[in-house]
Amino acid sequence: MDTKKLGRQTVRFADPPAIAGFGSAVGTKERQGPLGPCFDYASQDDTFAQMSWEKAETAMQKQALAFALERAGIRAEQLDYVFAGDLLNQCIATSYSLRAQNVPFFGLYGACSTMAEGLSLGAMLVEGGFASYVAALTSSHFCAAERQYRTPLEYGCQKSPTAQWTATGSGAVVLSRRGKGPFLTHVTTGKVVDKGIRDTSNMGAAMAPAAYATLRAHFQETGRDPSFYDLIVTGDLGSLGKEIVLDFFRRDGVDLSGRYNDCGVMLFDLEKQDVHAGGSGCGCSAVVLTGHLLGEMARGTCRNLLFCGTGALHSPTSAMQGESIPGICHAVAIAAEKGAVS
Repeated sequence: MDTKKLGRQTVRFADPPAIAGFGSAVGTKERQGPLGPCFDYASQDDTFAQMSWEKAETAMQKQALAFALERAGIRAEQLDYVFAGDLLNQCIATSYSLRAQNVPFFGLYGACSTMAEGLSLGAMLVEGGFASYVAALTSSHFCAAERQYRTPLEYGCQKSPTAQWTATGSGAVVLSRRGKGPFLTHVTTGKVVDKGIRDTSNMGAAMAPAAYATLRAHFQETGRDPSFYDLIVTGDLGSLGKEIVLDFFRRDGVDLSGRYNDCGVMLFDLEKQDVHAGGSGCGCSAVVLTGHLLGEMARGTCRNLLFCGTGALHSPTSAMQGESIPGICHAVAIAAEKGAVS
């Protein structure tokens, strides 16, 4: 009997994998934000001493993974698998960052949900006995993303108030079969949700329905109330998408305010930094998790965290063809203690 599956979308780990190490690297704007002191490495400029924005993203990944491996106390060759990806075509930042590591590699594209997707798949391998160590790794770079998805920076294009600022950052997590924790206890895999939003400058509205759907599935299938969690975070809906999720739950008679936030809102100071509706990109939720949230869990200020990566599954080609923007959200429950499994 499959006792690890709860309902259609959720997995409960009988022997929860531990987070053995984590690391983060960010750019200058992220360093200047409210979470700036939390990150392992912050570059003095966004080139990371490289000749292109894309190479800078590769450099970030190498740094974030190095910090995670150091905390885990292992070498790269001890990793059984790496689940990783980024926003660039064919995930080139990731492929180039791992080409010298000699590690079995699964490339992922989940847009901003990539860190949650990597953690989900990695945890299943570790708990299933197929690996002792697995890394989840992702990144994004503002300048590289603008060049691919919108217009090169030299164009000076104006942004709408609903637009979000792609984070320049990379986060890495090493999962292990043994360790002091925190521990991944549940994974709720999202389904593609598309409500017909076509505005690529309004990602929050496009992804919010997927976040709502996955959160509802998680609560229903685990039997947990939102109050079980000290903090529920999505990433990255920005300020507008966050309000849409809150409104959806209010209509259900559920008040998430006070225990719900969004990584795109947390990473930047929306009043002092010109980021419009907040942060986005694969690196946004990844660095908020590895730079801030896991640190809070280590200090004991957060015991139970629900980390929900949200992604807009579109491309420049689909946008130019007038297609709508599908959304996805994967939820990962993280507990300070193994005994939190229920």
